[in-house]
Amino acid sequence: MARITAGVGSSHVPLLGVAVDQGKWQDDYFGPIFKGYEWTREWEKAEKPDVIVLIYNDHASAFDASIIPTFAIGCGESYKPADEGWGPRPVPDVEGAPDLAWHIAQSLILDDFDMTIINEMDVDHGLTVPLSMMFGQPEKWPAKIIPLAVNVVTYPVPSGNRCWALGEAIARAVASFPEDLNVQIWGTGGMSHQLQGPRAGLLNREWDNRFMDMLESGTDDARHIPHIEYLRETGSEGIEMVMWLIMRGALGKRVKTLHRHYHIPCSNTAIGHLVLEPEL
Repeated sequence: MARITAGVGSSHVPLLGVAVDQGKWQDDYFGPIFKGYEWTREWEKAEKPDVIVLIYNDHASAFDASIIPTFAIGCGESYKPADEGWGPRPVPDVEGAPDLAWHIAQSLILDDFDMTIINEMDVDHGLTVPLSMMFGQPEKWPAKIIPLAVNVVTYPVPSGNRCWALGEAIARAVASFPEDLNVQIWGTGGMSHQLQGPRAGLLNREWDNRFMDMLESGTDDARHIPHIEYLRETGSEGIEMVMWLIMRGALGKRVKTLHRHYHIPCSNTAIGHLVLEPEL
């Protein structure tokens, strides 16, 4: 049967994509950020995942105010990089995993999650930047991708508890798929950052690291963090961290930390990165 073998958490700052695309990832500014991903790039070469369920948020590329799905799963054959105003990123198209994606969609809906099913969409930096951070600049992405978009842009956004429960339901769905597949689940976005208003540029190293501590622990305390705490402590965009909870919820009660990285700043954002393995 299919199995979730690891969870990856990572920021998806668009500037990191620019650094990769323009060959700046080794300069003085970006070098310390990318160094924290070197371990993971080598680890991924050895792990060779068949499929990645990639949790991310769209930034008005596939969705806008005319349609705002809380949870949307991509069940298509492939997805092109989105044009976010300066042309699509020069990265490979994303190859989907429709058989597993449709299986997950059916399982989640029968598990009482009202999923929006998307067969055609472009994917923006929320999805392509994490792929670049883990895989560099290949001619083809080395794994098939199931995009799972979460609304963390327009309130109301889903609670941390609901996101964690979604992760648990994804794990059940994957485990019931009969094909032998090595599946990873990635939670992306965050960490602390605010892009506008009087608190623009807010970073909170202490809170970010305490959040990662919680994900590494055997407790589920992180699922009960209220929205107002994310806003107060991590800025208006820090709410993206609820997407990490989907990843963590899919890994079960206890996890082993394989790698951890934190860096500030990247532009006006804190960079966080975790690689976790479920302990069976």
